Amino acid sequence: MLPRNVLFWSIVTALGGFLFGFDTAVISGAEKAIQQLWNLSAFEHGFTISIALIGTVIGAIFGGIPSDKLGRRQTLRGIAALYLVSAVGTALAPGWGLFMVCRFLGGLGVGASSVTAPLYISEISPAASRGKLVGLFQFNIVTGILVAYLSNYLLAGLGEHSWRLMLGVQAVPALAFLLLLFRVPESPRWLLLHGRLEEGRQVLARISPATVDADAAAILTSQADTAHHSESLWAAQYRTPVLLAVAFAFFNQVSGINAIIYYAPRIFEMTGLGQGAALLSSAGIGLVNFIFTLLGVNLIDRFGRRTLMLVGSVGLIATLGLVARAFYAQQFGGVLVPVLLFVYIAFFAFSQGAVIWVFISEIFPNAVRAKGQALGSSTHWVMATAIAFTFPYFAEKLGGGNTFAFFCAMMVLQLVFVWRFMPETKGTSLESAERVLVMH
Repeated sequence: MLPRNVLFWSIVTALGGFLFGFDTAVISGAEKAIQQLWNLSAFEHGFTISIALIGTVIGAIFGGIPSDKLGRRQTLRGIAALYLVSAVGTALAPGWGLFMVCRFLGGLGVGASSVTAPLYISEISPAASRGKLVGLFQFNIVTGILVAYLSNYLLAGLGEHSWRLMLGVQAVPALAFLLLLFRVPESPRWLLLHGRLEEGRQVLARISPATVDADAAAILTSQADTAHHSESLWAAQYRTPVLLAVAFAFFNQVSGINAIIYYAPRIFEMTGLGQGAALLSSAGIGLVNFIFTLLGVNLIDRFGRRTLMLVGSVGLIATLGLVARAFYAQQFGGVLVPVLLFVYIAFFAFSQGAVIWVFISEIFPNAVRAKGQALGSSTHWVMATAIAFTFPYFAEKLGGGNTFAFFCAMMVLQLVFVWRFMPETKGTSLESAERVLVMH
């Protein structure tokens, strides 16, 4: 039976994921009005859209530092403050410069939350339900994206300043996130590893009263075992988790997921759909993403991370191959490509979408978990930025067939990677996973 307080702490922390999704998607409803208001050139307009992504990459690269130094909880409060300042600042910004600063701060929040929130949830979760609880973070990301699109749609007709409302409404969940974090304790693993033994044991007692002594002993033993190890993530003994995290984040993006989510209307128009139908199909992608992420999160602890990835990889190979074939043969026949892409999104959400933040948060030892999470997260965001920037160029130069064939080939490599190298972490304690994955 999952303790109610652990569920509450996980739900509160996963609000960072909701704000992550909302912040990422909300700009789509405001970008045209912003371009016209400040008379932005094509370069300035592109910079305005991408400034948050730049902040995200920086936030992901450095997000592990405050998590280690100040603690997970203090870092989460800082992230909530960044979201709040970004929402209020972009909504009220009198000029383009301040607007850009505030969007950048929001991006820092997104990047840092993708490091700290899964990290915190993995450290407070019982092993049997860790996948589902950390998966709440990804589920909240897709919920945030869906709510942002819906919010933009509802606010779009409220006059020339409706874009300010679209961006400003994020202040409500950001403030709720900040206030609720005052009811969340520090990670017991962080407390124990920083010598605050009594506080750490008190939090462990609230998670699992019957196993406090065993849990505290396992954490402190893992610290003693790794005391002779380097605290550098690049030390030889951490080679396996580092390679797993980088490969996992790399494959997440070369599936083409962000290209399809960011450019869905453009892809649908390439297949001959009208603009209205293309926009409607894009909203459908958001809904399918939501439903199948929920399914994946509910199955991840029952069937395991590896099983979901094997099933998802086969589905991604099949759907991307069929989309590439449709482009090569110019067989668009109305709804074929949209239906294939909906099925593709379902397989992605069920596998990579549900698994990535869970798996990366589980495979690093206590001593370097924040650094490892930052490595996996920053790899993900650097690749996301690269794919988003290059997709229109390659789609135009190489054509849809070759572009989707490349994504399909990458998913064949992912299937081999999962089959040969990905360990199963279902139901094991973080300390047990550490003993398997770290070379002593």
